[in-house]
Amino acid sequence: MSTLPAVLVIGGAFAALGLLLALGRAIGPALGLQRLGLPASVVAGLLGLLVGPQGPWPVMPEAVEALWARLPMILLTLVFGTLMLGRPLPALRQFWRPAAAQTLVGLTLGFGQHLMGALAVLLVLGPLLGVDPLMACLIEVGFEGGHGSAAVMGPIYAGLGFEEGTDLGLAMATVGLLSSTVLGGVLVVLGQRYGWLMALEPVGPVAEALSPPLPATDPHQPSCPLPDPAPALERGQAAVLLLNLGLAGLAVGLGVLMQAALAWAATPLEGAWRTVVDALPVYPLALAGSLLVRLALERGGLSDLASPQLQTRLGGLATDLLITAAMAGLNLSQLARNWLPLTVLAVAGLGWNLLVVLVLARRVLPVDWFERAVIEFGQATGVAASGLLLLGMADPDNRSGALPAFSIKQLLLQPVLAGGVVTVAAPLAVHSWGLPLWGELCLGLTVLWIALALLLARQGP
Repeated sequence: MSTLPAVLVIGGAFAALGLLLALGRAIGPALGLQRLGLPASVVAGLLGLLVGPQGPWPVMPEAVEALWARLPMILLTLVFGTLMLGRPLPALRQFWRPAAAQTLVGLTLGFGQHLMGALAVLLVLGPLLGVDPLMACLIEVGFEGGHGSAAVMGPIYAGLGFEEGTDLGLAMATVGLLSSTVLGGVLVVLGQRYGWLMALEPVGPVAEALSPPLPATDPHQPSCPLPDPAPALERGQAAVLLLNLGLAGLAVGLGVLMQAALAWAATPLEGAWRTVVDALPVYPLALAGSLLVRLALERGGLSDLASPQLQTRLGGLATDLLITAAMAGLNLSQLARNWLPLTVLAVAGLGWNLLVVLVLARRVLPVDWFERAVIEFGQATGVAASGLLLLGMADPDNRSGALPAFSIKQLLLQPVLAGGVVTVAAPLAVHSWGLPLWGELCLGLTVLWIALALLLARQGP
């Protein structure tokens, strides 16, 4: 392909992606779809399906679709690079106890989803349908990780012979996104009816530790409504934007350096550990780079250089483009062939999430347990935006300590679950060790997290 046609394809691909996203943002509110929890990027992705090579109106060239397939990894790395730049670093000592309980609930949800996937495949889908054992990983990828993780895990699945992993993961993420809003809304109604909601003022140092509370940003979520960034832009306009892009680029660059350092350190290793390091993408490490850049800015008294509004908008735009591109490339024929296993996995994952929220969370979380639990349900089933939506319904006046504790939990677990190390390692472990051994490991870890959470709850606030 000559240079000029290549430039035209790239320009056309991004122009089409931007047009789809603009249409999604116009159609969604007009039809009231956002009130149902369906973000604009998902609407845009569905529009892309209609005009894609497999859709009823295949007007989109295959070259454009092929370019879109390469975007998720790049865009998700940028999202992680912006994640910590615009938010003040919290003082962990002031609320370690509630944040620890929140983290243990998050670990239980994540590893339990892997466990439910293993059980579903070993006991039902494997014996009856003979599905690929790697299908056991789809619940955590789609529910915890969302569309972003499902898209970027595609090459790893393909390398292990699970070619349909990307399409099935994206379908699972869509099911989770819709279920989180519908079932979450039902949970909030039940909480109001049965008196699960707290009616107290913010309690203890948790609610006071962050002022203002940290926004709980998820690298796989659609962008949320944000404050108008006009004041920040007026001070420097293009210069401020370029500076914030540069800070995000620096964070990504540090992630790339860390990835190279890990690859060098893993050179003497062999077997599964070497495979995990080789397969580990750069985007979880970009989160660490974002944290380091933010730490340097705060230590140098330069925190104002990173605009919270711009960093959040950059990450939100990248996420919206990522989801649009990933969903527009869904393989509809694969979904039609695999509707039954997807249904079984979705039921297993939703059942587990409801069990943790309604049984475990109320026993191990502090006095505002329901607000803390419902935001976890939204995040662990759909995306963090769904969790924030449910928290707004349950706690419109922000009286609980749910948001600060949830933000810290996200910081601790994002490099591990929901697109982190465990998400990457899971299919490699299933392929190398076998699904029964992986399921036993997830069972042991899930039991461990539950035991630690119950032990922590017995110690009191």
